[in-house]
Amino acid sequence: MDNTDVIIALAALAQPTRLDAFRLLVRHEPAGLPAGTVARDLAVPHNTLSSHLAILCRAGLIRAERRSRSIVYRADLNRFRAVATFLLKDCCGGRPEICIPLVADLTPCCQPEASAHE
Repeated sequence: MDNTDVIIALAALAQPTRLDAFRLLVRHEPAGLPAGTVARDLAVPHNTLSSHLAILCRAGLIRAERRSRSIVYRADLNRFRAVATFLLKDCCGGRPEICIPLVADLTPCCQPEASAHE
């Protein structure tokens, strides 16, 4: 991950429809959503959404997979994590107390269930 990669990702998200599409796809991980469902849920015409999804794909934030006659889109959470990590790396500048509120905000709202082996 370098400056150019992060700028491309942030530019892709710097538009309301694309940001909404990305967030919708994040909520539907890991199954993803067909393009038509994304268009319907966001109330965006199919051809307009297609352009937005292509920009998100080129930025590496989402992936498209053909399933029969549908194209299903999924958020690439690893890529997004790399962007966030790049932005936050060394956020505290040697003062960890600065990062504590940020780390607390990044703690997931739902914890994974403990496995039966624990």
